[in-house]
Amino acid sequence: MDAVPAWPYNAAMAKHHDIIIVGAGAVGLAAAIGFAQAGCNVAVIGADSVRRDGRTVALMESSLKVLDQLGLRQIVENHGTALVNLSIIDDTRRLFRAPPVTFHAHEIGLDAFGTNIEATPLVELIAKSADDTPRLTRYRQAAQSVSRGAVILEDGQSLFCDLIIGADGRHSIVRKAAGISTREWTYNQTAITAIFSHDKPHRDTSTEFHTAEGPFTLVPMQGKRSSLVWLCKPERATQLMALDDVAFAHAVEQQAQSMLGAMRLDGPRGAVPMGGVSVQDVAHNGMALAGEAAHVFPPIGAQGLNLGLRDVADLLNAFTHDRSDVAAARYRKGRLSDIAFRTNAVDALNRSLLAGFLPVDAARVLGLTMLGSFGPLRRFVMRQGMGG
Repeated sequence: MDAVPAWPYNAAMAKHHDIIIVGAGAVGLAAAIGFAQAGCNVAVIGADSVRRDGRTVALMESSLKVLDQLGLRQIVENHGTALVNLSIIDDTRRLFRAPPVTFHAHEIGLDAFGTNIEATPLVELIAKSADDTPRLTRYRQAAQSVSRGAVILEDGQSLFCDLIIGADGRHSIVRKAAGISTREWTYNQTAITAIFSHDKPHRDTSTEFHTAEGPFTLVPMQGKRSSLVWLCKPERATQLMALDDVAFAHAVEQQAQSMLGAMRLDGPRGAVPMGGVSVQDVAHNGMALAGEAAHVFPPIGAQGLNLGLRDVADLLNAFTHDRSDVAAARYRKGRLSDIAFRTNAVDALNRSLLAGFLPVDAARVLGLTMLGSFGPLRRFVMRQGMGG
């Protein structure tokens, strides 16, 4: 695949790589490590991110297997907390309410579903590994322009390659350069994120309360600590974020029905408006998409980064030895159906909570009730939730 620059460039500053990855988050760095370990000359473009806002990532077993192949699993697990049980509690307070449902990892032959780790340290761990990986070059600046086979950096350097991978988030410049169209939507929700310490043990259990405004989820961390993802109406989120730390922790404790006892804020908090992005294609014009450049949806069911790491696995399978349009077709075949299924499933669940429509509530309650009582269905859903 020949590089075809669309602008004048400084030949003395030009460099060629097999693959250029735009985006230095967990997905982009993991893909870069994988390609470099396979013998490719790889460049990663993007500054280090050190923003802490209380976000954590629940990495399922399928994602840990990807990290294991990259030599990263052990260090991630050392900094994370095992997710042994997953509970769902219907707290919608509507006419139809489902009984609580708890999934246990041992039901599908695992010691744990995965591990929960704070998002920023996760990226820092992967970044350190990337810095120590031969054949991998970091450019800690933004891409100014992208076209097929070529990237110009902010400082004017021209980089050329056989394949560009966009792992540069929901506002991806690679996606735009590739000419891939999107469908975007918003929800009347804001996600509040934070980390808390608490009096009672979490027993390695992640608990998701289904409320009329969206899921309220507490995920275990090391010691008597848990991370929070609380989807609620924007006006309520504004009120909660305006509270001082003590009042905010008390509001979270009440919403959690005091199941973890007294709670205390243990770090910064964040608030992000909720929306979604789906793409028409994941590979076009010498470029491929991964992570939030290819899919965005609310943080429900721990699907976001797990889906991104499955992107990484399929990128490596498709493009390690072949950067042609045939390889792009292989990647497209592997990803589009998986992305569509996860996006639609999360969207349907989220909208079912927001609808407040009796037939929708009845269907949701029936589904949760069946999950609690029918073993084969429970195990199938658990495996699907983990990317099986």
